[in-house]
Amino acid sequence: MNKNVLILGASSDIGIELIKLFIKQDYSVTAHCNSNDKKLISEFKTYKKINFVKKNFLNLNNQNLKKFCHTKLNNYYSIFINLTGYMTKKTYLNSDLNSLVESIKINALIPSLILKNILKKMIKNKYGRILNCSSIGVKFGGGLNSYNYSLSKHTSEFIPSYFKKLSKKDIIYNNLRIGVTNTKIHKKIKNIRELKKRIKLIPMNRSAQKKEIANYIYFLVSNKNSFMTNQTVTVSGGE
Repeated sequence: MNKNVLILGASSDIGIELIKLFIKQDYSVTAHCNSNDKKLISEFKTYKKINFVKKNFLNLNNQNLKKFCHTKLNNYYSIFINLTGYMTKKTYLNSDLNSLVESIKINALIPSLILKNILKKMIKNKYGRILNCSSIGVKFGGGLNSYNYSLSKHTSEFIPSYFKKLSKKDIIYNNLRIGVTNTKIHKKIKNIRELKKRIKLIPMNRSAQKKEIANYIYFLVSNKNSFMTNQTVTVSGGE
């Protein structure tokens, strides 16, 4: 079995935990980050089965996207995970066209086009596991300062009807809406009182741990998930 996995947005806290799980199972990981992420690289610099790909999606157009896929992402990946999480602190009222286009381009459009380019090899090999990581914010219309982010994640949840046909070839595609998680993004929230209020809205009365979310992602792209496809599922402590 092919054990190549591609993770877009791998430098997130959840991405790093996820890479650890794949390495334990002897996968070869291609880890994408927008820049020279020192934390990501230093964490796994001793591992031979990891390849770091640095690319800012904002700078990609049709021509250099094709070149990027051909030169950097030309393997057969049996697993594709979109963890991109570009965020701007925009409310609905102060959003603008440029910031909206940026968010949707980075979090939804570029990952979808990259997937399209590697899908041919999945079809040829009659196997693929695809997971798009979305946000619980989509369910609630976004947070106060995350309109652009939530709209882009809502866009990323669109699953083309074409994937229903690919189910026969053992190609599985799902969305995972992730709830409030104890990551560096939430640690940056200066108003601890507001964060505590947000956590109290969760029926389990706590945020998720990054390892918990990584385990759910790993399950959904593993062989243990053999029959659930074309679905949007939520892991959010009951919200």
